[in-house]
Amino acid sequence: MSYIQYKEQILQWCTWLNEHGFFGTKLGSGGNISCKIENEDKIAVTPSSLPYKDMKIDDIAIVDFNQTVIEGKKPTMELSLHLSIYKNRPDVQAVVHTHQLYASILSAMNINTPLPAMFDEIAFAIGDEVAFIPYALSGTPELAANVATAVTNKCKCYIIKNHGAIALGKNVEQACLHAEMLEKISMVYYYSLAAGKEANALPQSIIQVIRQLFGKG
Repeated sequence: MSYIQYKEQILQWCTWLNEHGFFGTKLGSGGNISCKIENEDKIAVTPSSLPYKDMKIDDIAIVDFNQTVIEGKKPTMELSLHLSIYKNRPDVQAVVHTHQLYASILSAMNINTPLPAMFDEIAFAIGDEVAFIPYALSGTPELAANVATAVTNKCKCYIIKNHGAIALGKNVEQACLHAEMLEKISMVYYYSLAAGKEANALPQSIIQVIRQLFGKG
């Protein structure tokens, strides 16, 4: 695909995420998304501090793995977070960083154990768990390093403490789907806590069967 086609994908799914409330506000610029350029050490990524309602294709940046801007506007301050994922997870082709409501609620709670796989489709699509990534200031090398360490568990979703969430995929649409799934399990987990009940995780034996059935064993 051409650079402009990657940019079109980014803009399309930014618009979708924004309209569905995944960035926390619909008038702001919080959150960011990117996708890897096939066969190149480059990504297409959202620009810095530009409200999604005003974003245009030409605003999307093309940036190499050394953080050199090839074209487009200045990239998001979370560029190093995105690059840390691509460098440590060659299976990942798209990264969605959101401020979605229920994942953000859990990020601000005193929860330190990962969210378990509670449904078949979660075990298959996201993995065995949703881990919490330790907090560090947005845009810093410390946050990028925390993310790089966490994503080595090969799962597809993570919650950053006191910040938001990350969803990964083989393309931008799949990463957005994983963000949707994360919001479902975050909501279920939150309401389980509110009801004073522990969320019921799938047995590990069942998770293994699911992964074998769908070619992930």
